[in-house]
Amino acid sequence: MIYFYLQISLFFFTIIVLFFIGAFGTFLNRRNFITMLMCIEIMLLSVNMNLFTAASILDDIAGVLLALFVMTVAAAETAIGLALCVIYHRLRSTLDVEFINLLKG
Repeated sequence: MIYFYLQISLFFFTIIVLFFIGAFGTFLNRRNFITMLMCIEIMLLSVNMNLFTAASILDDIAGVLLALFVMTVAAAETAIGLALCVIYHRLRSTLDVEFINLLKG
């Protein structure tokens, strides 16, 4: 039984590390838009892993369904983010985030 709790604690530790890598990458890298999107995706991946782990421990399907909803939101966020990247690159020929405020009408 102790082995089971050790595995779960290591899994939650991995989830926390992934989430903080994504959070620090988002806040520390303010120059490249694609890198910021990847860091946000890493954060959503860690949330999904957390939901799957909790659903596995509790033997409940609600966590899996919520993780499926989070994946749907992540796919929509990626599609919109990449569309914004293409539009911004066509207008400015760069993907630097610091110049996005120039897009105001």
